[in-house]
Amino acid sequence: MSQYTILWIDDEIQQIQSQIQFLHNKGYVVVQMNNGADGIEYLQKNMVDAILLDEMMPGLTGLETLLRIRKMGITVPVIMITKSEEENIMEEAIGNEITDYLLKPIAPQQVLSSLKKVLENKRLVSEKTDQMYRAEFNQLSAEILDISDLEGWKTVQKKLIFWELELENKGSHEMMEILNTQKESGNTEFFKFVSKNYQQWISKPEQAPVMSHNLMTRKILPHISEDTCTFFLLFDNLRYDQWKTLRPFFESLFTVVTEELYCSILPTATQYCRNAIFAGMLPLDISKRFPNYWKNDDDEGGKNLHEQDFLADLLQRYRKNNIKYSYTKLLSHLDHVDLLNNVNNLFHNNLNVVVINFIDMLSHTRTEMEVLKELANNPQSYRSISRSWFEHSPLLQSLKKIAQIKKVKIIVSTDHGTIQVQKPSKVIGDKQTTTNLRYKHGRNLTCEEPKDVLMFKNPNDYGLPSPTINSSYIFARENVFLCYPNNYNHFANYYAGSFQHGGVSLEEMLIPIVTLISK
Repeated sequence: MSQYTILWIDDEIQQIQSQIQFLHNKGYVVVQMNNGADGIEYLQKNMVDAILLDEMMPGLTGLETLLRIRKMGITVPVIMITKSEEENIMEEAIGNEITDYLLKPIAPQQVLSSLKKVLENKRLVSEKTDQMYRAEFNQLSAEILDISDLEGWKTVQKKLIFWELELENKGSHEMMEILNTQKESGNTEFFKFVSKNYQQWISKPEQAPVMSHNLMTRKILPHISEDTCTFFLLFDNLRYDQWKTLRPFFESLFTVVTEELYCSILPTATQYCRNAIFAGMLPLDISKRFPNYWKNDDDEGGKNLHEQDFLADLLQRYRKNNIKYSYTKLLSHLDHVDLLNNVNNLFHNNLNVVVINFIDMLSHTRTEMEVLKELANNPQSYRSISRSWFEHSPLLQSLKKIAQIKKVKIIVSTDHGTIQVQKPSKVIGDKQTTTNLRYKHGRNLTCEEPKDVLMFKNPNDYGLPSPTINSSYIFARENVFLCYPNNYNHFANYYAGSFQHGGVSLEEMLIPIVTLISK
């Protein structure tokens, strides 16, 4: 056991020497003070791990001492010891953030138990979590090697994210390294699985899983009715682990009915996935039906300017002309404020689509800004920033207004996820080859390490338009990012550790679709 230092403040300190000796024998260092003023003076110059504080003392009472300790900015656990069970005393103590309290007379074992609870609980819970993950490690590794369908991969991804969040919350850093290795193994096998099955998903629509181009018809339109107001919130670039950190905010307002994963199309990039969602079509079919609207990567102009047109066409094709709907895109803080101010006007609609761009903007800005690189240098900090933004956003305030309405449904989803890239891979192509880091298309594309990419030589067979004759697409696997030979070392160093999307990984392709209802 680590040696902890305890400050015990009690005006009858000499009468509890047997208890202090008991703690000494258990490995604790106990500093003794017989009044609050001396205790406060000691804390001004010394650090302790916990404080045992008598409530009824002459001079400064325990509550007054506690208040001054907290005003000093000292946040260590405080265990209040009191003879009184009066409700107002307990309420005041709890309001000043006591960690635990004991009623006199107290036995040595009670004090020890309380100290263990407040000081060693995190360690004990962490050890238990490590033990549980170790027990499941071999089973999960075997599952990864034996998956035969997409549902199996969804199950594994949910388990991997569950353990990632559990180990993170419990501070199990050594186990996190093992888990990261297991996630890498999962992405290796998932890449093989997608390479083998993707064309069949596209060429046989009746056998296709839920993907970007059929998400609206399978998961959104069935929820729309004339007596229900449905909000479809699409967070651009939302990973499943990020959703899990946002879920508690939603659960405080709504009841979660289903939480599923669906599969993004390739490339896992906004102009492909999100256009496919709202058009209810593959990119190839969009380019044929809307030749004036579809833009390839190297075309000038915005790539997602016509989502509302695609949505209107989709609703007409599926005979939903009678429903009232709105389409809102939140690109800035002012857009969020406008939504908050006008959300009451949306309740008469049957469907309200809201596209939220913040997390995607965070991902791209993080690549360019050194400060954000420091703030979001791993998936844990990336989740933390996403959570902090949402907690303080006008969007959450809008959801609180929506939660007051009966018969409302909320559907939360995304167009694709993102992955932190680490390994550069050299690509050669002509001048028309695109600049994306996780996928590229162009003529005469070659990769120095062919195993690093999945290649579509005939894009039309995969539901993708051919920007030029003989164009092909390549998609990076796992945590690979694609660089050209020119200034290779500069770009390899510059983009290593950034969050990118467009390629083949569990994080980018298996993404959340969640249904909630008003409480």
